[in-house]
Amino acid sequence: MIDLHSHSNISDGLLTPSELVQHAANNGVRVLALTDHDDLGGLAEARQAAALHGIKLINGVEISVTWKKRTLHIVGLNVDPDNTALQTGLAAVRAGRFERARQMALSLEKSGIHGSFEAASSFAQQSILTRMHFARFLVDRGYAKDPKAVFKKYLIKGKPGYVDHEWMSLESALGLIINSGGVAVLAHPGRYEIKRTNMLLLLEEFRALGGMAIEVVTGSHTAAQYVEYAKYAQLFGLRASQGSDYHGKGISFMGMGRLPELPSNCIPVWQDWPEIDSLLAA
Repeated sequence: MIDLHSHSNISDGLLTPSELVQHAANNGVRVLALTDHDDLGGLAEARQAAALHGIKLINGVEISVTWKKRTLHIVGLNVDPDNTALQTGLAAVRAGRFERARQMALSLEKSGIHGSFEAASSFAQQSILTRMHFARFLVDRGYAKDPKAVFKKYLIKGKPGYVDHEWMSLESALGLIINSGGVAVLAHPGRYEIKRTNMLLLLEEFRALGGMAIEVVTGSHTAAQYVEYAKYAQLFGLRASQGSDYHGKGISFMGMGRLPELPSNCIPVWQDWPEIDSLLAA
């Protein structure tokens, strides 16, 4: 019923914002956050579609950050898309994404994989260029059977197509989200391959900078990780979020409308959000 992490073709999803909302409605979702990578451009279209389908749309974004030489993602929920500082900060991140894409293409070229930038750009059309667009190119050309297989052989550290890139700092990303009225959520922590000591350091810093929640139930987490990150949320006094991280058929960890409930020991990030309380009570 509640899905607070999803992507449209404004970033690296397959569906337009309106198609994504319709898909969510068809699968029983009643509260949806559109959280495109470093871009707010799909929210207006999604909001119109949500009104037609009886869905409550949460304005969201997913910001790429660098922390201790690692790339992390921070989801902002209930952000103000008209906030000038947020718009300016995201525009700078998108410019960096374009340059990274150029370097990724050069790396693949050196490995004998030609034409990746042009092909990835055609998949992206007018949206930002992401690793997923390069993954779709590699699948299309037969280098891997699906995007999940791509990220074992390409585009990751030590493999062709990987480019080390300095994203926004954790402090800057949280500042943009919070100052635009939003709630900062650490996205899919189970994907970062961070051992316990560094996870404790990350969550301590995240909380100190104003972070409010952590994704506990998300498409890429296992059942054991639901329990693990629920405990981290309790330990640091953070609320718990959930989201499919849906990108489209064939390139997502989980379909919409299939999220299990949050563990019972969690405080949901949406607790006390009037617009959601009224929906859930209906």
